[in-house]
Amino acid sequence: MVEKKGRAVMMVMVDIDAELDGDFNAWYDQEHVPELLTMPGFLNAGRYQAIKGGPRYLACYELESIDALQTSEYLNMRKNPSDWTKRISLSTNGRSYVRNVYTQIYPDTRDENTLGRGMAPALQVGRMEVPEDIEAKYNEYYDTVRTPSNLTVPGCIAVRRYSAVEGGPKYLTIYEFEHEKVPETLAWEERRSMDRMHEFIGGNYGHAHGSPGVYRRILPARSF
Repeated sequence: MVEKKGRAVMMVMVDIDAELDGDFNAWYDQEHVPELLTMPGFLNAGRYQAIKGGPRYLACYELESIDALQTSEYLNMRKNPSDWTKRISLSTNGRSYVRNVYTQIYPDTRDENTLGRGMAPALQVGRMEVPEDIEAKYNEYYDTVRTPSNLTVPGCIAVRRYSAVEGGPKYLTIYEFEHEKVPETLAWEERRSMDRMHEFIGGNYGHAHGSPGVYRRILPARSF
């Protein structure tokens, strides 16, 4: 089995002006993602476009571990960008540019039955900053109450949670969905109405701008 899920992710999010959109998407699909997938420790990748929230574009890279970003191959690519990469220059031409690296904290074990799963057709991405005094209860509730409940909703494939290694905010939750309409279903709304996280943790946490975002996969292309 070819492993497609690792213990870390790199998330790149950005808004792009309309006049650069075509070149941006061509670069990502034809050069950048294929090149990164030749790098040691890069297991899989998907590109997504926001249906709700933002930034508009999201690239999610499945990493064997955060060590994938320290290999000589990856560092050499970063040090010697192609002419096309220089022209796109996300940090210069992009707006709301985010590049974060996260290591997985939930589940804390590797499930052999899911390692070969490809990039989900849709994602919901929550990026949260949690006050230190309620972190323990936040993590406990998410792992023992909220996530098991979410996984009962039809169309919710998986839930994984992460802690930031580079960038922020500190916590990232990725919901993998069969389609982007899952958060609009009655089952999802009923689950949300029963959630008591804020009462349990005794406080509030903050979402980053544009979070939670719901994203539809655009690479690999979807047939529906």
